[in-house]
Amino acid sequence: MARSPATTRPFAGSACAALLLLTLLAACSWRSESSPAAGTATSVVSRVASGTTPVATSGRGAAQATPAPPTPIGAALTLAATPFPRPQPTLPLHPTATPGLTPTPHPLADYTIDGLRRRQYPGGTIEILGTLDATDAYTRYAIAYPSDGLRITGVMHVPHGQGPFPVVILNHGYIPPDQYWPGADTWREADFLARRGYLCIAPDFRGWAGSDQGPNYFRTGIVIDVLNLVSSLPSVPQADPERVGLWGHSMGGGLVAKAITIDPRIDAAVLYGPVSAYDLDNIQKWGDGLPDDSDDPLAPIYREAARDPAFIRLTSATFYFHYVTAAVQIHQGTADTVTPPEWARAIRDSLQLAGRSVEYYEYPGQGHAFQGQSWQLFMERTAAFFDAHLKGTTT
Repeated sequence: MARSPATTRPFAGSACAALLLLTLLAACSWRSESSPAAGTATSVVSRVASGTTPVATSGRGAAQATPAPPTPIGAALTLAATPFPRPQPTLPLHPTATPGLTPTPHPLADYTIDGLRRRQYPGGTIEILGTLDATDAYTRYAIAYPSDGLRITGVMHVPHGQGPFPVVILNHGYIPPDQYWPGADTWREADFLARRGYLCIAPDFRGWAGSDQGPNYFRTGIVIDVLNLVSSLPSVPQADPERVGLWGHSMGGGLVAKAITIDPRIDAAVLYGPVSAYDLDNIQKWGDGLPDDSDDPLAPIYREAARDPAFIRLTSATFYFHYVTAAVQIHQGTADTVTPPEWARAIRDSLQLAGRSVEYYEYPGQGHAFQGQSWQLFMERTAAFFDAHLKGTTT
């Protein structure tokens, strides 16, 4: 006799239903975890964070996200090509990575080119300490002026006649401080230019002659002193602060190379047998300039930075010549063994690649200090250059 539905075994029916349900669920789970079928694979592209390069995060060829280079400190614009890739900042060298907080700046950040461009140079009053002598063309004075809380001394040549006169600041090379005297390394050139109507000032850098001692990391202290001097020119009635030229020999030439990347008030600049515009060259040849027995609390940090090529790129003028607004003239002896000709040529090439105006002259057989007719020719070219850019006249 046929069974009625009521007599069907309920357990068997429930088991079958449960088994069917489990089979369907397993099939769905398997399809969701498996890879797409061959021929249909796709990569998922993800921008891991703002400023990173898109990379494959799944599928064949997946890689980790590569962060884009950071923006250089203080960078506002790029004006022209530079001879080397623009320096990527490493400041701070050892940042404190605290979420939501800006990393602490490197203690020496203020002495990079961009740091120097951000600071102020208030200057002050140029004080006449006394008359040194008078010639038929000019009177020479001993002076002093303030720079970052220091008292800086120097010598000023004021031409006779009706001012105001265009100004040339002459910057001496390295002479051991115990052998230096005010006007050393600049007095002949100051005489030459003062007789042609230029008010000439030759500062004694911090630590030289009567000037106070002060920090001079990467030789930037002396740059600060000169830019404060530019700011002090309005205190001299005979000076025209709207017409300013810089002249620098050796270390002073390196100073000028940095100053023209920082201050647009400089109209014309002459570099004479300059040190390298790449600080690493100078440090490798002469050291970092800090005495071994220095009690400067920043000495360990400075010495570490002075050995770091990435940091030194941030202090070196050669990577910042796109900032230059001054006309530049360079003079170099081919027999110079103190500052090799390759350094002056590199400055010329870097300025040209940055699209800047530069005149370059070499003097066969001349060493670090020109002699005889070569010196005369050098100074005639220098005076003509300043005439063109500070007086608006040509010869």
